[in-house]
Amino acid sequence: MLKGEKFFGSVTVGERGQIVIPAAAREALNIKAGDKLLVFRAHSKALMVINSNDLAEYVSKAFERLSEFEKVVNELPEDKERVKEV
Repeated sequence: MLKGEKFFGSVTVGERGQIVIPAAAREALNIKAGDKLLVFRAHSKALMVINSNDLAEYVSKAFERLSEFEKVVNELPEDKERVKEV
């Protein structure tokens, strides 16, 4: 598993399409009754679930990482020309 990933167990989909999030996962991710969770398809056959309150922070950090990567690329002379061509 990758850093930060953890297996919390398996769940069964009920007749109405519902699943119960394992208690250990709810505790680790601070999921409480009434929280709004967003569900995305990831990698064509996986589900990603994120608390709507955490999504803004997740996206912000992703853009920070991209910004840092852009700075590194722009500091490399040979890469600058290639980036400008694209």
